[in-house]
Amino acid sequence: MGHDLGDDNHGILWCCLYRVNQQTAQVIQAAFRHATYPDISGEKSMAFLGKVTYGLTNIQINDLSIENSEVDFKEDDAIDIAIQNVTASFKGTLSYGYTGAWFVKLTHSIDFEIESSIDLQINAKLKCAKGRVAADTSDCYLTFYKLTLHLQGDKQPGWLKQLFTDFISFTLKLVLKGQVCKEINLLAQLLADFIQDRAANFLQDGAIGVDISLASFPVIKANYMESHHKGLLLYKNYSVVFSDSMFAPSLLSESRMLYFWFSDQVLNSLALAAFLDERLVLTITGEELREMFEMEDTEAHQGIVQEIFQGTSYNDSLAKVWSLTPPQITLQPEGTIVRSSVAVELTLFSQGAEPTVVFYSEKEVTVTIQSAYVEKKLVLHLADSVIEPKVFKCALERAGDDKSLSHFLQRIISVAGIPEVISRIEPALTSLMNSKGLNLFEIKNPEIITKEGYLIIQLDFGFPHHLLVDFLKKTL
Repeated sequence: MGHDLGDDNHGILWCCLYRVNQQTAQVIQAAFRHATYPDISGEKSMAFLGKVTYGLTNIQINDLSIENSEVDFKEDDAIDIAIQNVTASFKGTLSYGYTGAWFVKLTHSIDFEIESSIDLQINAKLKCAKGRVAADTSDCYLTFYKLTLHLQGDKQPGWLKQLFTDFISFTLKLVLKGQVCKEINLLAQLLADFIQDRAANFLQDGAIGVDISLASFPVIKANYMESHHKGLLLYKNYSVVFSDSMFAPSLLSESRMLYFWFSDQVLNSLALAAFLDERLVLTITGEELREMFEMEDTEAHQGIVQEIFQGTSYNDSLAKVWSLTPPQITLQPEGTIVRSSVAVELTLFSQGAEPTVVFYSEKEVTVTIQSAYVEKKLVLHLADSVIEPKVFKCALERAGDDKSLSHFLQRIISVAGIPEVISRIEPALTSLMNSKGLNLFEIKNPEIITKEGYLIIQLDFGFPHHLLVDFLKKTL
């Protein structure tokens, strides 16, 4: 099912499929541990003693374990979460008072501990709020199988333990249910916002971003949850219009926990923004430039190199490569195909003289790249490249024709230049992703699969406990 959230006609451009694993228990544990339990006070009439006043203060969780958790997706936009055999102990202080013999008013204060065994059932509902996924877990039930009171020491009168065991069994159940369920509902919404904020931040760098607001209402199927996001470019006042998406859940396997589906339209819009933001510029000098031009040790090759640099040190030389047009990205089974008009310029710097542009060249470059994510690093493999010369200008006075020099430079670009550009892109993108915290997650068996018009990123992942702790410290 799907519900239109607006009059945008861009279709579905980015889709995520989520499968829930055992880490649900971590959130429930956090709810128990971070819930605040109010003080309880009152009075009760007893034969021979009259009115007994009491108060439970400083109630806090002492120990907690969860034996099992199960998540069941319902096709009515609901998620049933069953947490079984929650063993929890609480501690605090019990104060009580009554009037004894000779009308002497007696007050006492002792520490107590409560052992409990609980099952928890949450019927979570998803809703849409301001273009974002929101979670409602207010339909929450606790079932107690055990609730045992232990008072400090063994000298307390038996009637006291019996009185407060009966009373606390009733009162504490109400308090626990109210506070734990309230905390779970708060945590569910905070986590939903946290994950969506992280996703938006991950797809933003400087002035470039992606609109991840919902394109349609989240869909819950028998074993997964599916959300569709607009994927529109956010860059200054530029707007991009997308055609309808070809996405269908049948395009994905059913063996992974998390899937991201991107159309090539989304990638092209990001490439456009990178071009407009003047990011597609690369400079090469020094040792890297030497390695490129001295890749062959033949006499003819070295002769052309000496003719180009005219004795100038590589450290005093600068090669500049930049895109003249926004790259066009096409996704195909063989990989990501990137086509762009590229300019290459070599400048020599001599002391006391104006910089000299030795040559300027424009070429139409098409590369096919296969991507992988290995050991927390993005790996780009050059599968194919095609270079079409367009413009060549040379400032050298030489005996040979410019055509031979153009062919020489084209070989340099093909054999060494393009791999050098890719080797620069790999760590740059890895660093960008790590700056967004990707390396903090336990990503398992990631795959990047390209098809005609779209790519799929599929993986299993773990939400590290320290990230959850940091999240709770910042939000609770």
